[in-house]
Amino acid sequence: MEPTYHIPALLYPCMEHLDIKPDGTYVDVTFGGGGHSKEILRRLGPKGRLVSFDQDADAQRNLVDDPRFIFCCSNFKYLQNFLEYHNIKKVDGILADLGVSSHHFDEQSRGFSFRFEADLDMRMNTKARQKASDILNAYDEAKLADIFFFYGELKNARKLASVIVKKRESEPINTTGDLLRLIEPMFGQDRQKKEITKVFQALRIEVNNEMDALKRMLEQTSQVLKPGGRLVVLTYHSLEDRIVKNFMKSGNCEGKVEQDFFGNRNTPFKLVNNKVIVPDDQEIADNPRSRSAKLRAAELL
Repeated sequence: MEPTYHIPALLYPCMEHLDIKPDGTYVDVTFGGGGHSKEILRRLGPKGRLVSFDQDADAQRNLVDDPRFIFCCSNFKYLQNFLEYHNIKKVDGILADLGVSSHHFDEQSRGFSFRFEADLDMRMNTKARQKASDILNAYDEAKLADIFFFYGELKNARKLASVIVKKRESEPINTTGDLLRLIEPMFGQDRQKKEITKVFQALRIEVNNEMDALKRMLEQTSQVLKPGGRLVVLTYHSLEDRIVKNFMKSGNCEGKVEQDFFGNRNTPFKLVNNKVIVPDDQEIADNPRSRSAKLRAAELL
């Protein structure tokens, strides 16, 4: 079956930096439409293995029938647990494409996009309990402000939170339309779409606990990669990119660099690409979704 999600971003640079060995074991922690996974399988020999993760049940529409392939319907923060369950001690490479699929934005009922009138859901895992509407209607004003400031990088985060809390006193905010009608007047026409996108991004990150899951996954990579194994990550916004950059340079998500007696950095990784890789003009023309993609890669020492 053809992928129902999107054309994978920076497909060939990802494969190049994974440095795939035909008999190696690899992990794609963000299966989605299966584009990256299928290309990894194409490069593997009969003894190679691929383990892919995705917590969205819709991703199972894109599964491949291949004896070398294992699918885990789970959040990638459980990376090490599932590898142990499948009796896999170490792997040769890990790929993470952190972008939200166009499938999620195009699926009206999921509530990820403000293009459609829909319930404010935004759950990647539809079995999770908390929806975006729950956050808007239950979080206190200070917590809402923090979400909009830290996850949306919105300068008027406090005012947004105040307006939402005041509105919900008279009626709940349950749909994308409810939220749009409330916040649209708070942004000028010239930046309205961009700022509203940030509001939706902040809510989505909180609903899915994305930053915590990313940190937990990254912290496990040094335990499951073989020496010389590759970690390749695609990011799409500054919050996740900062975490990945810090982790690859220092071995921790805070970016705290520890040094030995001689001033040498104590880090489990060395950078494969010192300069972040971005799509060229041709890729952006072929795949507009890749416009904001940044590829970082590191090798376990």
